Amino acid sequence: MITRETLKSLPANVQAPPYDIDGIKPGIVHFGVGNFFRAHEAFYVEQILEHAPDWAIVGVGLTGSDRSKKKAEEFKAQDCLYSLTETAPSGKSTVRVMGALRDYLLAPADPEAVLKHLVDPAIRIVSMTITEGGYNINETTGAFDLENAAVKADLQNPEKPSTVFGYVVEALRRRRDAGGKAFTVMSCDNLRHNGNVARKAFLGYAKARDPELAKWIEENATFPNGMVDRITPTVSAEIAKKLNAASGLDDDLPLVAEDFHQWVLEDRFANGRPPLEKAGVQLVDDVTDWEHVKIRMLNAGHITLCFPGILVGYENVDDAIEDKDLRGNLENYLNKDVIPTLKAPPGMTLEGYRDSVISRFSNKAMSDQTLRIASDGCSKIQVFWTETVRRAIECKRDLSRIAFGIASYLEMLRGRDEKGGTYESSEPTYGEAQKKLAKADDFESALKLPAFDGWRDLDTSELDQKVIALRKVIREKGVKAAIPA
Repeated sequence: MITRETLKSLPANVQAPPYDIDGIKPGIVHFGVGNFFRAHEAFYVEQILEHAPDWAIVGVGLTGSDRSKKKAEEFKAQDCLYSLTETAPSGKSTVRVMGALRDYLLAPADPEAVLKHLVDPAIRIVSMTITEGGYNINETTGAFDLENAAVKADLQNPEKPSTVFGYVVEALRRRRDAGGKAFTVMSCDNLRHNGNVARKAFLGYAKARDPELAKWIEENATFPNGMVDRITPTVSAEIAKKLNAASGLDDDLPLVAEDFHQWVLEDRFANGRPPLEKAGVQLVDDVTDWEHVKIRMLNAGHITLCFPGILVGYENVDDAIEDKDLRGNLENYLNKDVIPTLKAPPGMTLEGYRDSVISRFSNKAMSDQTLRIASDGCSKIQVFWTETVRRAIECKRDLSRIAFGIASYLEMLRGRDEKGGTYESSEPTYGEAQKKLAKADDFESALKLPAFDGWRDLDTSELDQKVIALRKVIREKGVKAAIPA
């Protein structure tokens, strides 16, 4: 394993942290220490610690499952160190050991230890990657869902929280009562205006707990929007073994990511910030245009490729993009449905961005799983497809490619590819009734699923009929027969 001691004798091809591990101090607490966080936010922070040593990170896990406990043990055993392999589409790789994460706490094991960190004046940013669906926003009302069981429990016992909302608001209450400053709440999730979503969620919880506290948070904390981008696949035991063999390390927590990375972030911080611009973060007044491009082209393109790719039998994204029919459908979707209705940010061409998306999907070193991309499809469709679908319906544009995407998603939910193979798709936001709809044999009832709520207020009769017709084609003749010309 990697430890402070092994940093002294790393293989020649592995970069060590360019600072003294024992000389850096936490300035950030982060909820949700997944692979994307470790390859993105932690990657950027890593690069500024040599000159800004008081911005290291304390990670927090919120669940007490056996898997979470094992993860916590691994982080502790490795002094929270891990390797990151960055690989370009050409196959060229670089490896570095990351030290930005200086502690990892499992919240259920010691909630007060988490709160102690959050209340510490040295902590000036609380960030999170809790997934697109993790902000507990009711998709029908658009409000924070106070009926959630865990939220109800936290509101009944607010000084002993279990949710991220409970922890953050309780910490801000303690800071206010001690005469301290609020911190910045920084979402790093793949959401349009993720800061606004976080603001709605945390203030929604705070108002239910204590309206005066909510007012103080609203006036003193900030919730900057940010656009985050880096493909970071799941690391299986087999991939971990390959990464260690290539690097010469014995790392229990190896990570691989593409060489591309981007973070566009609004410069709105309540209590100072690290010099992230020195690591390449684009600090702006408004991230809207960057968000739209990334969400409607990269993220939407990912699921547009992977839903039918899973049905054809492709396990990896790079294999799916090599299929000329699936690639052609994706290119047509971007060229005909997205680019004509999208505004490019300053200094960017949409055609150039399209080409970079296709190139990134072809990176074989990622071995990025189609099922990972397709997971939580309900939340992803609502975020990634809605604007394109609405514009197509409202402007009476061609709906065939959109209908094919929806038909592919619904057929994918049935758990069987066209070769007869079976798989488990993950839809954590669906209840039992919705899961039954998803598995239904008929072609129409699944259109009631909440994945499509983002355009349900429009006249969807033409779109619905196209989806039904294409589902029949997929089931009777296969995916390729249903791809629009």
